[in-house]
Amino acid sequence: MEIGDELDAANVQRVRDSFDRQGLMAHLGATLTEIRRGLVVIRLPYRAELTQQHGYFHAGGTSAIADSAGGYAGFTLFPPDSSVLTVEFKLNLLNPAEGEALEATGRVVKSGRTLTICTLEVAALRAGQRIPVAIGQQTLICLAGRPDGPLIA
Repeated sequence: MEIGDELDAANVQRVRDSFDRQGLMAHLGATLTEIRRGLVVIRLPYRAELTQQHGYFHAGGTSAIADSAGGYAGFTLFPPDSSVLTVEFKLNLLNPAEGEALEATGRVVKSGRTLTICTLEVAALRAGQRIPVAIGQQTLICLAGRPDGPLIA
C-alpha cells in the first residue's frame, strides 16, 4: 500500500473518533475532510474569533490544524492498540492567512516503529484559489500498547 491509498472503514472511524475527542479542534470549528493512508486534511472555516489584529487567521490556529493533520496522518499507519503524540514540529509562515477557510494537509514521509516524520502544508482558500500559507515538518511518536483515548487519572 502507498501513501494516499484508501483506508479500511475501521481505521477511518478510529481517526474520526480520536479527532472528535479533541476539544481544541471542536473549539476552533475544524473538521476532517480527507482521511487516507498516511494523509489527512483538516479544514478550518473563517470566523472573526480566529483572527489576529490585522484580520488574518492567527498563526496559533494555523499551527494547530497543521499539527493535527500531521498527527492523524501518522496515526493512520499506527497499530490499532496505539496512540500518537507530537514530539516536535516546525512551521514556516509563507503568506498572510486570509480567505474563506484554511486547509491543512499532513503527509507521512517516513513511518518508523517508534518515530514517524510528516510534512505539513496549509493553504488559504480564497476566491476559488489555494494560496500557500505555511509549510513544515513534524516528528511523531507511536505509543505502542497505549490505545488512543482519554487518560485515566
